[in-house]
Amino acid sequence: MALTFYNSLTRRLQEFIPITPGQVGLYTCGPTVYNFAHIGNFRAYIFEDLLKRTLLYLGFQVKHIMNLTDVDDKTIRGAQAAGSSLNDFTQKYKDAFFQDIAALRILPADVYPAATEHIDDMIAIVEKLFAKGIAYQADDHSVYFSIAKWPSYGQLVNIDHSQMRSGARVKHDEYAKESIADFALWKAYDAADGDVAWDSPWGKGRPGWHLECSAMSSRYLGPTFDIHCGGIDNMFPHHEDEIAQSEAANGCRFVNYWLHCAHLMVDGQKMSKSLGNFFTLRDILAKGYTGREIRWVLLGAHYRQSLNFSFKALDDARAALQRLDTAKQRLAELVSAPNAGLQETATAVTTAESAFRAGLEDDLNISAALAALFDFIRDVNRLMDEQKLAGAAATKALSLLERMDTVLAVFTPDQDDEVPQAILALADERQAARKAKDFARADQIRHELDAQGWAIEDTPKGPRVKKKI
Repeated sequence: MALTFYNSLTRRLQEFIPITPGQVGLYTCGPTVYNFAHIGNFRAYIFEDLLKRTLLYLGFQVKHIMNLTDVDDKTIRGAQAAGSSLNDFTQKYKDAFFQDIAALRILPADVYPAATEHIDDMIAIVEKLFAKGIAYQADDHSVYFSIAKWPSYGQLVNIDHSQMRSGARVKHDEYAKESIADFALWKAYDAADGDVAWDSPWGKGRPGWHLECSAMSSRYLGPTFDIHCGGIDNMFPHHEDEIAQSEAANGCRFVNYWLHCAHLMVDGQKMSKSLGNFFTLRDILAKGYTGREIRWVLLGAHYRQSLNFSFKALDDARAALQRLDTAKQRLAELVSAPNAGLQETATAVTTAESAFRAGLEDDLNISAALAALFDFIRDVNRLMDEQKLAGAAATKALSLLERMDTVLAVFTPDQDDEVPQAILALADERQAARKAKDFARADQIRHELDAQGWAIEDTPKGPRVKKKI
């Protein structure tokens, strides 16, 4: 089966054919580092991680670039409010972002270019646009892109040019979606920006937000590259403007495949501070959930479908992951046993891996991929229950789970999931009490474990301790 993606630019499913066989240039819109990222942001970052891991699983080499927007209205005003330099202010949130993606097991990008480090690249693009008569300096001394001189503007979101308003000027980074006016390439210095400004051929100022991504993507991936991702809210104006200024400046197609992730909802509602359902990753971790559990929830729906986040979903994730952990532990206990069920296990492995791969190749159909995983877990549990899987068969089953986990990244417990030594000692004491037929003490220990949030399960291989759901 061919790898296919839904291309937002062509609005259809397309077979993925990279520019260079076996290699993928991938650009993903990163955070604006003025605050801690929220779970809606991480829904997009998890989708992009699934995409990247899938490409790697399928044998591609991936060059991944993710920008860090460290200069815009939000970062400037945030630094001023904090009484800090722009660099010191944004560095705090850059560091926090890297901590957060590590907690969610997101593979790091190859390069994290910061906007403030690539001003010269941005100026070079604007100079090209001036040379082609598409950029102009307005009375407010800012530089704008003339949409009227670029007829293909609107190709990503299918804009009707007859409905466009002419002559409007947008000075700031934040636009209402109905504003379809010329957009800022270079913003003239404003005293409100303090000391945040750079020299340019058009006077002191700073780049427009859209220009930043065009400059940094082309700097590291070339004027045309394979895949550009982001949330659906980035399509307009951000990605539309990226396409216009990049293609106008370079005279070639900017990106071959555009992939966009749908919104995240919280308890069926749009996330909003006013509704009290706005959460950063740190808010959720502080409630006792782990990065692995959060990752599982954020993986749970196809990237083009809205995903509903809830604390019940996190509890369900904990239960699902414990089922996976238990199956993996049972398999590990059988690796050293005499061989059994080699042929049945091999068939189950082949069937599961084929279905898992087919799901991923079908526009990252995570539901199909997870169904393949759970069908496999059901099959191996049945074989183990029937004592028909052991030895080399267990090793083969574990090997498949490891390959699946290169994509899912959920099988290794978080540190918070690991059983503390004190809890393991209580479990051992209980087992000794049971052997001594001191059932009163054994029951007392079970209650102690329960009170501390741990459940104990007696198995033929001995007791298993796991976190209570």
